[in-house]
Amino acid sequence: MPKMTFVNPDGSRVEVDAPVGLSVLEIAHRNGIDIEGACEGSLACSTCHVIVAPEFFDKLDEPSEDEEDMLDLAFGLSHTSRLGCQIIITEELDGLVVQLPVATRNVMLG
Repeated sequence: MPKMTFVNPDGSRVEVDAPVGLSVLEIAHRNGIDIEGACEGSLACSTCHVIVAPEFFDKLDEPSEDEEDMLDLAFGLSHTSRLGCQIIITEELDGLVVQLPVATRNVMLG
């Protein structure tokens, strides 16, 4: 089974199983990783913003226009930022490393 690593804002690392077909957001929630995902993966917020390690970024599908619009609202945006709900694990992503941002911005709160 593929593995992935979450890097917390304090630099600590958590390696978890990453079942093929699940999103990074789903994997985070299954493993108690602190990613909010306020819209539950419906592309209506940016609270599952993660920063993908550069060596994995080019292995991801291109972000949709909707994802890019939501990323524009994310706090601490990086050139390898993506929404965790839109990264679906494949065998090619075995070893994926994502950094959790220091803060998130929940625009759903109004």
